[in-house]
Amino acid sequence: MAGGWARDDAVNDQIEASIQDELKRLKARGGPQGESRTHCAECEEPIPEPRRAAIPGVKLCIDCQQERDSRFQSRGGINRRGSKDSQLK
Repeated sequence: MAGGWARDDAVNDQIEASIQDELKRLKARGGPQGESRTHCAECEEPIPEPRRAAIPGVKLCIDCQQERDSRFQSRGGINRRGSKDSQLK
């Protein structure tokens, strides 16, 4: 149920568009490129051969990659809803 001038399924369309935008951004980012390192770029521990074979261009060991992935990354988003509060700021 939408209010005002919006269609009934407008909110679902906005959510779907946000999901599709994020998927496009992740696909465009791609993964590691080039030759894999034999030792981690951060801690110098050996990177296991199965990891190097599975992820071409890998630069970090599993522990360092998990630690990097767990860090908070702030990035600006688009407010598709256009709420009154966001318009007043």
